[in-house]
Formats: sequence, structure tokens, C-alpha cells
Amino acid sequence: MSDVMIDLLISAVWETLLMTFAAGLISLVAGLPLGLALVATGKGGLSENIWVNRLLGAVINAFRSVPFIILLVALIPLTRLIVGTALGTWAAIVPLAIAATPYYARIAEVSLREVDKGLIEAVRAMGGNRWTIIREVLVPEALPGIVAGFTVTLVTLIGASAMAGAIGAGGLGDLAIRYGYQRFETGVMIAVVIVLIILVCGIQWIGDRIVERLDHRQSRG
Repeated sequence: MSDVMIDLLISAVWETLLMTFAAGLISLVAGLPLGLALVATGKGGLSENIWVNRLLGAVINAFRSVPFIILLVALIPLTRLIVGTALGTWAAIVPLAIAATPYYARIAEVSLREVDKGLIEAVRAMGGNRWTIIREVLVPEALPGIVAGFTVTLVTLIGASAMAGAIGAGGLGDLAIRYGYQRFETGVMIAVVIVLIILVCGIQWIGDRIVERLDHRQSRG
């Protein structure tokens, strides 16, 4: 590849990382409370409320059921309202975050439900309130699963960000479409695929190492 293409590739990698981590951070901040709410309002939860749980679950499932490419187009008015434009890297972060949040909420819910009920009951017996249980038991005990789920979410966002390139979001997907596909530059397409593989493997490796450090159950064993 020429020096120009290398510069474009580096710029595209930066845009992809920006979209992935910005949307990932938003999904973490919004998705974890949603996961906690699903667990807390579920049957036998800290604040059991089946109707609220069903309504919240229905909304989350509705967003998860919409294919990302359709969500990307449907959210164009909202994206314009928030960012001021429907094109570019920053504009892509809006639909990426909205798509990733319910996805991560369900992953967080699974991890939180796996927390030993005996620990929760022990804290309750000692007079701990709901927030104490969430802060001292639920989140710390589920942390390895929460981090593992966040890693999976980031990997999914890398693929979604590449798809967003189809409508001018920038990043590696946009580079692959404009140069690799439309201009038949096979070298660019191959380079983009290799970089995507490296990014996915790198994020997964880092996430796995963090989970290993956090998972105190292994040290107990």
C-alpha cells in the first residue's frame, strides 16, 4: 500500500476505536443499572415488582430484536438532534450506544443472577439494605462476569462500527467499502480484515486477563 493508504488506515483504526470505546462506555454506564434493575425487580429480587420487570424486559428485548442496520437508519433523526449530523464518527456513536446498551444489560443481568443467594441473605441478616447488598455483594461478586460481558460487547461493537461505515460513519468499514470494494483495491480489503482481527483478538485477550485477576473464585479453588 502507498503512504496515503497507510495514513488512511491509521486514521480509520483511530475512528473505529473511538466509536467502539465511546459507545462501549455509554453501554456500560447505562446497561449495568438496567441489568441491576432487571435482577432487583425480578421474582425474589431485592425490590420485586413483576410488572416493572416485564415492562423493562419488553423494552430491552424490543431494541435487541431490531437489526443494527435498521436501527442505524431509524435513529437518524435522533442522531441529528443530539450530534447535529447523521454522518461521521461521532454520529455513529449514538446508534452504536443505543444498540449496545440493551445487549449489555442482558449480559450483566445473567452475571448478577449467578451471585450466591446465601451471600445476599447473610448481608440481609446483618441489617444490610438494598444499596448495601448491591454495592457490597452483587456488583463485587459478579464483577468477573460483568467485565467478561463488557469485553464481548466491545468485540460486538467493533463489528457494528464496521457496518456503520456503510452509511458514511468512517472507520475501517468505511475504508473497506470506499477503497476495498468500490475501487477494487484488494490489498486495502485484506489490510482492513487483518486489522479487525488484531483488534478483536487484542481486546479479548486484555479482557480475559482482567477477568482472571478479578475472579477470586479461582484463587479459592
